[in-house]
Amino acid sequence: MAVPFTTFLVELSESVHTDDGPRLAYLLRPTSPHGKDLVKEFKNPSRDVLMSQYGGCIESPWDEIAIRYVMVTSHVARKRPGEAFNEQSQLISLFFRFFTQNTGWTLPALFSTLRDLRDLAFDADFHAKVNGQSSECMESAAGVVAKAFSNCMTDRTSPPDQSRKWGIYYVVGLIMKCYFRVKRISLSKNILRALDANPDIPPLAAYPRSHQVTYRYYLGMLSFLNEDYAKAEQELTLAFYHCHIQAHRNQERILTCLIPLRILRGHLPSRILLDRFSVLDELFSPFIAAIRTGDITAFDAALDHWERRLVELNLWITIEKARELCIRGLFRRVWVACDKSTRIPVSMFHNSLRISGNDVSVDEAECFVANMIHKGYMRGYISHEKQMIVLASTSAFPRLGDRQSPYVSL
Repeated sequence: MAVPFTTFLVELSESVHTDDGPRLAYLLRPTSPHGKDLVKEFKNPSRDVLMSQYGGCIESPWDEIAIRYVMVTSHVARKRPGEAFNEQSQLISLFFRFFTQNTGWTLPALFSTLRDLRDLAFDADFHAKVNGQSSECMESAAGVVAKAFSNCMTDRTSPPDQSRKWGIYYVVGLIMKCYFRVKRISLSKNILRALDANPDIPPLAAYPRSHQVTYRYYLGMLSFLNEDYAKAEQELTLAFYHCHIQAHRNQERILTCLIPLRILRGHLPSRILLDRFSVLDELFSPFIAAIRTGDITAFDAALDHWERRLVELNLWITIEKARELCIRGLFRRVWVACDKSTRIPVSMFHNSLRISGNDVSVDEAECFVANMIHKGYMRGYISHEKQMIVLASTSAFPRLGDRQSPYVSL
C-alpha cells in the first residue's frame, strides 16, 4: 500500500516525539519503500512549491527535512546523483540543528544519513568521471562527516549511557573511508589528535565490535602507510580477529596488508586460510611457494607479474623485502647439503646463487651472506682471508619469528 506524503510527515513527527532512532533512520533512508511511493506521488517536485504547501505542517526543522528527503528520492530515481548529494547534504545540515540539542537516541538516524551521503558522493563522483566532468562530492562529504564528529565529541550534557559520544568511532570510520577514497589520508591525523586530546571518550572496547574493527583497520592502514609496521601488524591483527566471521570482504581487506607483514616475521599463511580467500591466494601463493623452496627466480618472476597490483595496494616495498627470505631459504639449503657444517666455503653460496638465476660475482655473493648475518637471518661470521663462512654450532639459521626487529630494514 502506497504511503502518501502526509502519512510520511505524521510518522516522521511521531518517531521524533517517541525518541525512536531506528524508525527515524528508516524513514530518512532513500532506498526505503516509502521513498519510491513519494517519487510516484511527486512527478516533478519543486522544493519551493513543497515548502509553500507543507511548510509548518510539523515542527521545524522536520518539515524542511521531509521536503529535502522528497527531493533526494526524486533525484535518485532519475539518476541524478550530484543533485541528490546536494539535497542530502542540506538534509543533514538541518538534522544537525536537532541532533546537537538531543541525546544519543538520534545516533541511528545520524549513521544512516551519513552513510547515504557517502554512497551518493561515490555515485556522483563516478557519474561525473564517466561523463568527463570534475566532481569533489566525496571530499565535501568528508567535511560534513567531520562536522558530525565534532557534534559527537562536544556532547557534555547528556547522561553517560545516552551520550552522543557513542557515535564517535562509527563516524571516524566514515571519515577515514572518505579520506582514503579522495587520497587525503594526511587529514586523518587531525581526527586522531582530537581523539587523543579528549579523555572523556569511553574506552574503545566499550563500543560495538563493528565500530572497533573499522577503526582498528584504518589505524592499521595509517600505521602501514607511515611505515610503522609493528603498530600496523598489531592493529590489523586485532581487527581481523574481531571481525565478524561472515564479513568475508572485510576480512579479505584486512588480510591484504596483514599477510605481507606476517610473512616478514616468518609466519607464512596456511593453505586453509588461503583457500578461504581466492583473490589473496592468487596474489600471494607464488611468493609463499618461492620462499618455502628458496626459489629466487620464481620470486622475481612473481614480482614482475604482480608489480602493478602490488603498487596499487602499496605493498611493493613490503613484498620486495620478503625476497630476503628466499635468499635465506636458499642459503639454508646449502647448509643442509653440507651436512650442517659450521664451516662452508663462500664458493658454495656463490654457486647456489648462480644456479638460482643470479649471475653475481664471488664478492657479491659474500655481500649477500654478510647481509644475511647482519639482519639476523644467519648466525656466524665471514673469514674473508680464507673465503670461508663460519656458522654457529647451534641455531645457525634462527627461526624467523625470533628475530627481534623484522621491520627495521623496511
